[in-house]
Amino acid sequence: MDAIGLNNVLAIGALLFVCGVICMTTKRNGIGVLMGVELVLNGANLNFVAFSRYSSMGLDGQVISLFVIVLAAAEAAVALAIALNFYNNHLTIDVDRGDELRG
Repeated sequence: MDAIGLNNVLAIGALLFVCGVICMTTKRNGIGVLMGVELVLNGANLNFVAFSRYSSMGLDGQVISLFVIVLAAAEAAVALAIALNFYNNHLTIDVDRGDELRG
């Protein structure tokens, strides 16, 4: 019998998700917003792996988590490139200055 049940793992995943959403909404720094996005994705991954472990889904949840991790890595690389380009042009990465990007 497992000492940690499905409900406990899902609660931790939900806590990570909520912390990520709070981080995305309260941070004004672009890097802080990206950290919030990563927390949201990690919370979702934890739930996928938990459902894979405690259900008859097999490895499907782990495969989906692998795809989400690859997507998060690509998102972080592109977002970091955008943040560096924005910093080179404006000497700040404050997301409130992003309205100047309209063309």
